[in-house]
Amino acid sequence: MKRLNLNTLFATTILTSVLVCSCSNDDDNNSDKDYSASTALYASNNSDGNITIYDVTDAANISTKTLITSSAMADGIYYDATSDAVIQASRSELGLEGFSNISSLLTNAAVSVDISGTNDMSSPREVAVNNNIYVVADNADVDGDATTPDGKLYIYTKSGNSFTLRNTIITDFKLWGITFNGNDLYAVVDATNELAVFNNFTANTSDATLSASKRIAFEGITRTHGLTYDTASDIMIMTDIADAANGQDDGAFHIIEDFTSKFNDTENGATLAVTQQTRVAGDATLLGNPVDVAYDSETETIFIAEAGNGGGRILAFNNIGSGGNISPVVNNSLAAASSVFLSKK
Repeated sequence: MKRLNLNTLFATTILTSVLVCSCSNDDDNNSDKDYSASTALYASNNSDGNITIYDVTDAANISTKTLITSSAMADGIYYDATSDAVIQASRSELGLEGFSNISSLLTNAAVSVDISGTNDMSSPREVAVNNNIYVVADNADVDGDATTPDGKLYIYTKSGNSFTLRNTIITDFKLWGITFNGNDLYAVVDATNELAVFNNFTANTSDATLSASKRIAFEGITRTHGLTYDTASDIMIMTDIADAANGQDDGAFHIIEDFTSKFNDTENGATLAVTQQTRVAGDATLLGNPVDVAYDSETETIFIAEAGNGGGRILAFNNIGSGGNISPVVNNSLAAASSVFLSKK
């Protein structure tokens, strides 16, 4: 991972001090700011189902606002700039819910669902988007037999203000985080240290049971949950929640640079050595159950939805260097944080 230059470090220091202060109070002086031309981090949670938006565009003027939804719990989240809409997977309503024209809303505004579809799912987690295709990973046990790991991918198409269930794919492993790279879908293999890929996933238009095109393991990871891939930098970032019962201090995340070549060069079923990864872990990181991750390749900033430590946090790291036990540059409380999505306009 490249190191930040001094100007970036200086700006980030200012960002940290301002963000930590402003995020402690959603009713700050910038709560009516227009978010339509911003770099914004969207966060969901499993505490109250509301949406939290952090504007991280201007290091000297960071603001945050919360949108009140009718969901009690939510997970995967996505921002669609074309319709200025936030979409999240509701774990209480078991469907995708979208909220349009959110940029001009004041903090604590109550929002109504105006992009919706059928409530088909059992335990929705991450959302991955490819044009008008929305894929949701469902973590529920499909066949009712805990000894046979499985999961289900729900594939929706979005047209106007409606989501239509196109088809479902049953997988032979438990699901959590998913992300697209072109038409290929990467999925973490929950309860393991593995990553799977479904090549040309969008071509699967009928209900089916499908095995991954390839699965590899990552040395150093105990149990992965969140992932994100940045095409421009060819960097994959995966989180490690380790022991799910320990939500305070055993979490980590791994950065894999030159990901494509490393993944392709690792045989199906083999393990990528930890020496080919950068691992961030330790008590200073405040990582206990890091369940999701987003990445800004321009500033080399990693954002984490931390579900366990301190009851839940949004953390950011940009001082990666060679990894290790490093402190976050941003640390904000968000109870039961579950998902993050970064939008740059």
